[in-house]
Amino acid sequence: MKIEFDTHPRGLAAEAPRTSGCARGESQALTDVLLCRPAYLEAVPCCSVTRESLRNGFNTDRTAAAAQHERLREVLGACGVACHDLPPERGMPDLAFTRDVAVATPWGLVALNPALGHRSVEVDHFVSWARTCTGAPVARIRGGRIEGGDVCVARPGLLILGVSGTRTDDAGAEEFAARFVAEGWEVLTCRFDEHFLHLDTIFCMLDERHALACVDVLDDGFLDAVARRGIELLPVSYKDSRRLGCNVLSVDGRRIVAGEATPQVTAMLRRQGYEVFEVDLDEFSACGGGVHCLTMPLVRRGRGESNNARLSAGEPAADRRAA
Repeated sequence: MKIEFDTHPRGLAAEAPRTSGCARGESQALTDVLLCRPAYLEAVPCCSVTRESLRNGFNTDRTAAAAQHERLREVLGACGVACHDLPPERGMPDLAFTRDVAVATPWGLVALNPALGHRSVEVDHFVSWARTCTGAPVARIRGGRIEGGDVCVARPGLLILGVSGTRTDDAGAEEFAARFVAEGWEVLTCRFDEHFLHLDTIFCMLDERHALACVDVLDDGFLDAVARRGIELLPVSYKDSRRLGCNVLSVDGRRIVAGEATPQVTAMLRRQGYEVFEVDLDEFSACGGGVHCLTMPLVRRGRGESNNARLSAGEPAADRRAA
């Protein structure tokens, strides 16, 4: 099934932002990102990292999490990224991990279809926010299961999807990929064990030709396919991948936001010429997510693209027309 991008009724708030919801690559210049404050963060034992944290006696400290999240916001702001807020909701303990609910594509925002009940309700919350607060068309995946941590819009013309069979299955991946295929994009599928939760815990793009990867756990066929497309992999150990060392955010292909827990990964990135901004996110990593998980890009700009697509305040969303 091909996903369609339809317009929806807009909210009337004069301060509502607007967005193209557009991104053609994981390392294009990030101008706008969606965050959610961790007001109701809780360690839900639904992935191997969180289960291990709980076995080791971890208890969520929401005050500490809020301070860490605010520091992430400050770092993004210092990089010139506008941060927008998805309101936290009681009963949605993982909502701070905004990456999993939606993806900005070259044709607009796509609301996804998470596998777990406590995450699937987040999508309705996101769609409500998007319809009220943006002028962007929003599509929605209805078939199968797919989560944002398994979606990598690697660069213009190349989509990479992770399929563990649990959080993202073949049906969800196929429905999401259909528009890309129709537009002539290549689609690579990376199959991996559900132990690793999402693709972005073991593979993450840095720029159009480089990625962090836990190469020892990735399928050889996938590694070969990536290499044939000119993507060089910077290796991350299994232990560092468990500490969310692969789970970084490329601001623009040169500046990288990363967690503090994997100094060896940071040192490697700096040797490669990247500017790395480290943030202490141990409250979130204990819950199974890092920088990549906590950030849902709303707008990324390629070279030569105008800045008009970024979110802006002060215009009624009703005045926005879908492209």
